[in-house]
Amino acid sequence: MIRKMTIGVMDEIVNHYMKRMIQDPYTEHAFSMFTTMQKLTPRAIIEARMRAESGQAINRTLGSPIVLSDWDKILLNPVHMFRMPTEDSVQIQTGVTIGPQAKKPLNLGIPILISGMSYGGALSLKVKVALARGAGMAGTATNSGEAPLVDEERREAKFFIGQYHRGGWMNDDESLRQLDAIEIQLGQGALAAAPMSMATEEIEKDLRIANKLKPGENAAIHSRISGVNKTEDIITLVQDLKNKYGVPVGIKICATHFMEWELEVAIQAGVDYFVVDGAEAGTQGGPPTLLDDVGLPTLFALARTVQYLEERGVKPSISVIASGGLTTPGHFLKAMALGADAVYVGSIALIALQTQATKTLPTEQPQQVPINWGKFKEDLDVEKGAEHLANFLKSSVEEMKLVAYTLGKTDLAQINKMDLVTVDRDLAQILRIDYAGFPPGKQNLSTATNVISDVTEMTDPDEPLPLQ
Repeated sequence: MIRKMTIGVMDEIVNHYMKRMIQDPYTEHAFSMFTTMQKLTPRAIIEARMRAESGQAINRTLGSPIVLSDWDKILLNPVHMFRMPTEDSVQIQTGVTIGPQAKKPLNLGIPILISGMSYGGALSLKVKVALARGAGMAGTATNSGEAPLVDEERREAKFFIGQYHRGGWMNDDESLRQLDAIEIQLGQGALAAAPMSMATEEIEKDLRIANKLKPGENAAIHSRISGVNKTEDIITLVQDLKNKYGVPVGIKICATHFMEWELEVAIQAGVDYFVVDGAEAGTQGGPPTLLDDVGLPTLFALARTVQYLEERGVKPSISVIASGGLTTPGHFLKAMALGADAVYVGSIALIALQTQATKTLPTEQPQQVPINWGKFKEDLDVEKGAEHLANFLKSSVEEMKLVAYTLGKTDLAQINKMDLVTVDRDLAQILRIDYAGFPPGKQNLSTATNVISDVTEMTDPDEPLPLQ
């Protein structure tokens, strides 16, 4: 009886509201809220309210949700008969050398490096220590980010890349002598060269000491490195650092449509490596306009970088590190096939490391574990975090090695553009790889419209295959 009455009441309610939804003017019923949300997007609505409340630039965590690099439209080509897969008794090589022409090249066991994420301005000391330890366990390098040299982090790092940066906290001789590579940070994918600062009241005692800040002094990241005010200053800086320290000296910038002009300066300076940090890169926090509307997607920036270095004949001497939105072993392999010698990972490394992040739920967000001012930053188990990061890196490399067997390769560094194909004609032309709709040797990607040539211009179908 009660069940029947309940169903009857529910039917009446549903019928009433369905009738209103269908018969009432659009402006008078609740469904208009959904079309408004579709037009403006929930993100734009919430961020508009946040701006209205604060009157200040707002900060969004982890970078932009907009991903314009179509890695999923690129596939790797396995072989079976015309060329054989690699025998499973063969050990696939995974090592990489950053800065092969430097006096002291940086030799790593795997081509996946931990990106620059700073202590204090972004991450807690515990997280930085865990990243350094985990990277060392996997045979790779970690990066200081825009931070001072911290003894605890340096001790844990088997290979340590330090940033010569716009805050200036690692730009002293004592710090630079302890580095395995020096990365001149002129900008980053998520924020470009925008100035940022941390108010003095937000700076804890240990960070103030590490940054050598005076009482009452803010921690400031400027738009330029102190003393670098023209192109010639950058060239001089690179050459001075190379001559004095002997380790690889690289430059990191936010990827830009002016990529080739920026690269020409780097070439003239004699850099040992170049970091392509695309617009999909993450950050602890940044204004949405910088995150969403500035820079060049990683995929396009990487392709143009490699193509220009090859055209200038300097690619063998300048290592390229791809960075920004790379999250899977497939991404890593495709970036390397397009010419990257190695890749940086940041946000996904934090996800792998934060095995205890769920303890913040449901009352707080998982970011409260890694960030330096997070409510749960002391709860991180450094040993477990390092172990899980190392496992993530090792697992990723194992998957990459399995793909190498299917491609007939014996070294991850052997994977190249010939191992790629795309289902997108525009990408085929831009990346200079084959389009999946036509067989090898029967493609003409030289025209602006990317049209396949007439059958009479195609390669002879009887032409011998490139047999092994």
